[in-house]
Amino acid sequence: MNEQVDWSEPEALVASAAAAAITPGDAADAARLVAFGLQPKLQAARDQEYAELLRRYREDPAFARLADAVAAGLGLIVLEVSPRAGMAVTAAEDSVFAVRMGDYARRTSADGSDRFLHGLAHLAVAAMAFPRPEDLADDGYIGRVTVNGVEAFVRQACRRLEERAEAQGENTDPVTDAPGLEAAWRIWIRRSATGATKDARRPAGSTTGIVGKAVVFLTDSGFLQRTGDDNGGTYRTTARYQLQVRDMAGNAAMAELLELGVVPVTDGTPTLLPAEDTDDLELVADAGLPFHQS
Repeated sequence: MNEQVDWSEPEALVASAAAAAITPGDAADAARLVAFGLQPKLQAARDQEYAELLRRYREDPAFARLADAVAAGLGLIVLEVSPRAGMAVTAAEDSVFAVRMGDYARRTSADGSDRFLHGLAHLAVAAMAFPRPEDLADDGYIGRVTVNGVEAFVRQACRRLEERAEAQGENTDPVTDAPGLEAAWRIWIRRSATGATKDARRPAGSTTGIVGKAVVFLTDSGFLQRTGDDNGGTYRTTARYQLQVRDMAGNAAMAELLELGVVPVTDGTPTLLPAEDTDDLELVADAGLPFHQS
């Protein structure tokens, strides 16, 4: 049974005027803005059309609602629309644009255990880039990380967790053919940091290679910018990455990783501060930024 809405004359006129105000051209412009937002390396300062659509979004509430609706229909969440970040969007879990950790890891290795290592690498990059809540809250903050620094950070955290497991009498030698039953730190600490190849390349399966894969992905996605070659590669964060990590700051694995107290200096070098003892922490293995769990 359909319920008929009884519009009053003023309400009907307002609704009709609102509908008439939205044209196919407006819808195309809104979709165009979302399309710009899906090009993470595109900077509004270098594209006049993009800059104009951003200005229109900020100044025209009706157009902003239309663009938000287009994004929502594509399974995208609008994090911010501003000159500094452009139209920053992230994919909802059910979006066709969502990237899943299982798919990402399979591009690199057929070893199922690597899925956990790649997730941990992404968590570590985010934790090192923004180690304090105030770093995430400050729009002007720029985080800096290096490949070697991230690997050293994770390895130090793994040692802390291993010491804790031994002190608590936990099994530190789980079944090797069932990596899904192992904590991510147990897999990481067994893996070689650098490995060896005849031509001195970084093996993809080494933990340094896994971190390298993570930062290249984040750079290609517009989240990091490469700034040099020292320490395996140096990178700085972008506004988009800050928004992405800010959106995911409630992730339990990231919070627990930070609470270990293994906090690097903010210039991205692999120097680590001593970790303080904390209780009841366990890394969530199948988690990563900016991914969804499979």
